[in-house]
Amino acid sequence: MVTVEDVRRLAATLPRSSEHLIRDRVKFRVGAIVYLAFSRDETVMGFAFPKEERAALVAAEPAKFLLPPESDLRFNWVCARMAALDEAEMRELVVEAWRMVVPKKVYAAYIA
Repeated sequence: MVTVEDVRRLAATLPRSSEHLIRDRVKFRVGAIVYLAFSRDETVMGFAFPKEERAALVAAEPAKFLLPPESDLRFNWVCARMAALDEAEMRELVVEAWRMVVPKKVYAAYIA
């Protein structure tokens, strides 16, 4: 199980990433684009994810992943239950969500 603090430590290392508290919810952004957000009770993490792949992700592991609320289905977004994630999986999801919103050269410099 991972916590918001675990995610915070990772997100702090990602270039251009910043943490914000918006309507009592922790969110991480690059510029104005949110790439991670937590439910108010911090049990669910929403993250940037390709729309065309999210149905397969949720279908593959429905106990771990869920679709966002209907009002957010228009966005590149999916959600995960924090209690079902391990450290390695959280790292992959967070970095990939961040990668979706930064310029390619920023990501290239990060992995170099």
